[in-house]
Amino acid sequence: MRRLLRDNGLSLVLLALFAGSMIGQSTSGWGVFNQDQADHGQAEIGYLAYLRTAHFVEAVFENWESEFLQMAVYVLLTAFLIQRGSAESKDPDQPDPPEADPDRARHDPNAPWPVRRGGVALTVYRHSLSLALALLFALSFWFHAAGGAREYSQEQMTHGGQPVSTGAYLGTAQFWFESFQNWQSEFLSIGALVVLSIFLRQQGSPESKPLGASHAKTGAE
Repeated sequence: MRRLLRDNGLSLVLLALFAGSMIGQSTSGWGVFNQDQADHGQAEIGYLAYLRTAHFVEAVFENWESEFLQMAVYVLLTAFLIQRGSAESKDPDQPDPPEADPDRARHDPNAPWPVRRGGVALTVYRHSLSLALALLFALSFWFHAAGGAREYSQEQMTHGGQPVSTGAYLGTAQFWFESFQNWQSEFLSIGALVVLSIFLRQQGSPESKPLGASHAKTGAE
């Protein structure tokens, strides 16, 4: 058990932080929703019922959408673009390390299944990280739109308007305001990390250059 916790400490702590934050968001959102219900003379609902509301679904996937977009774009851009001096960039003065020969790795029993399989499976696997993040972004984008359409329709009907479909909601300023206000902050945060890692350090972190490394050194190692 001690070794399991040591070897997986980073993901376990992040998962615990995620779970705690999700509980915090859902319970506080439940309180906000019921306060709004009371203000409009409507009945309050239970916690489990709140988890199925557009209010909760839209809020969750609006944020997930921007996070997965951020990481998908970051993975792709760092594969092709350089920022000299950044711990987050490949070194422009060093060639990319050669990939292991797939034909030789195919016979390694410890190699991932797509490498041993070859063909289309290997082709997809070469880009599987960015593809997975892009898929998660697309799913989150859709659920944000679907939940947002329900929430927007409820507000419209409360004020005597008409409900809208998910497709119609994608054409509203409200949807794009919600998206862009999150996207800009995500791109700012990764841009700040790229630039700040040129000049600042965090001892012990693989995202930081060594303390004695010059500002011009590129890459964390």
